[in-house]
Amino acid sequence: MSSSLLRRIRIVFSTLVFIFFVLVFVDFKSIIPASYINALTFLQFIPSVLKFYDLKTLAAGGFLIILLLTLVTGRTYCSFLCPLGIGQDLNSRIGGRIKKKFRRYGFNRPFTILRYSVLAITLIVLLLWGTYMITLLDPYSIFARFMTYFAKPVVILINNFLAGIFGKFDIYTLSNIPVKGFPLIVYSIPAAFFILIGALSLTKGRLYCNMICPVGTFLGLISKISLFRIKFNETACTRCGRCAMRCKSSCIDFLKPHVDISRCVSCFNCIHTCQDKAISYGIVNFKKKVHETDESKRKLIAGSLLLLFGLSHVANGQSKTAPKPKKDSTVKENRTCPVCPPGGGGIAAFNKDCIACSLCINVCPNGVLQPAYRQYGLAGIMQPVMDYHKSFCTYNCTKCTEICPTNALHPLLLDAKKLTQIGKAKFIKDNCIVKTEKTACGACSEACPTKACHMIPYEGNLVIPEVTEDICIGCGHCEFACPASPYKAIFVDGNLVHMAAKKPENVQSEKKTPVEFPF
Repeated sequence: MSSSLLRRIRIVFSTLVFIFFVLVFVDFKSIIPASYINALTFLQFIPSVLKFYDLKTLAAGGFLIILLLTLVTGRTYCSFLCPLGIGQDLNSRIGGRIKKKFRRYGFNRPFTILRYSVLAITLIVLLLWGTYMITLLDPYSIFARFMTYFAKPVVILINNFLAGIFGKFDIYTLSNIPVKGFPLIVYSIPAAFFILIGALSLTKGRLYCNMICPVGTFLGLISKISLFRIKFNETACTRCGRCAMRCKSSCIDFLKPHVDISRCVSCFNCIHTCQDKAISYGIVNFKKKVHETDESKRKLIAGSLLLLFGLSHVANGQSKTAPKPKKDSTVKENRTCPVCPPGGGGIAAFNKDCIACSLCINVCPNGVLQPAYRQYGLAGIMQPVMDYHKSFCTYNCTKCTEICPTNALHPLLLDAKKLTQIGKAKFIKDNCIVKTEKTACGACSEACPTKACHMIPYEGNLVIPEVTEDICIGCGHCEFACPASPYKAIFVDGNLVHMAAKKPENVQSEKKTPVEFPF
């Protein structure tokens, strides 16, 4: 097929995919249903591999479709379905508008040693340590983090600006949404990748995909035996070099002529630009180029296995929502384990499968999920962790468990989530203002949806909190509500392995902790 219709199809399809992904991550009102999000992430390679390994079911086998697609059509995943790849194409096009020479790529020799070294190191780390390298380099995760950390706040600011303007005309279709930031240190890695990939794509096209990205390198190996590929009609080719100048993968050596199939992302720019109709996309002629097949490169990522350790230390946040009491608290919260989201099963199981794509952070309605920077250790950087100084886990919410693309967070029915104990509340009497300031409080008890935290007589007419750990689910309502500062009088210590809590006798099914001081 030699028609430039292929290029038009690629542009339209990839544009729709890119728009859908952008909408998913900037949807600050959670309008898009989880089923739509799951359909989008089903065909993302790394999330699908990890989810399949965890569930052992073809219902999570989107990566098998990608492998089959690559065997048939080459690296079309990189141009049609990968949001980071599509974003690079868009940025590359912008670069060509800024400076014409950015649109002229030319043939470059492959970074063979670097590409396969990165892939090998990623696989070795995956097998021996866990998903740390995948977390850093997976293109879907890189795109997702950028959208969550940078693009979504900008959209919210625009919404707030418009809401302010509309409000002056008594139009209240838009409401003001608070912008909640993350610890500055977690912005460093997404910012570094944004600068690196942005600069490379602006000036060099798909250089990141063909130099660093382990998914691109792996699919490139498979594409070497693909059925359909870009090919030359040597008798029609005039060696003008236009195809090489427009190839954003820099993989066309027009003098031979030859296309490095392992780097070709099937963008079809070369077909569109060839005035001699010497380039086409079709079934390969196996009789001519049998020698190009390298059997040693047909080994797949045998299993996106295995274990990870994520030993953690603790982050001590400062509460900014509750007013400060007259005296500062003095006893530091003795956290022994971070709190990972419900559905994770436990720290080790969660760290093993999570790729830090930030999708759960993005959809969390209360913003209690924050990117970790030291809680899980180095291997768990940017993975979501519960931060109850920032907010609390809504009792009637399972959004994060519904959209996890790797099954690091297993789907939970609401009734099951309400009995999943992700941590236990611990009370520090020496920090409580009932003791330190002889002041009536009870904020933690009023906020607790299971009444695991309740009040008992203390001195005179004063009452003080007490925790029944059996029915505590570790939701963090009490910790968020506690006014003590800088250290809370009640805090949630995470469970290394999630457990089942006992069913409370009287549950407030629609309990909502107010954002302002709760009493």
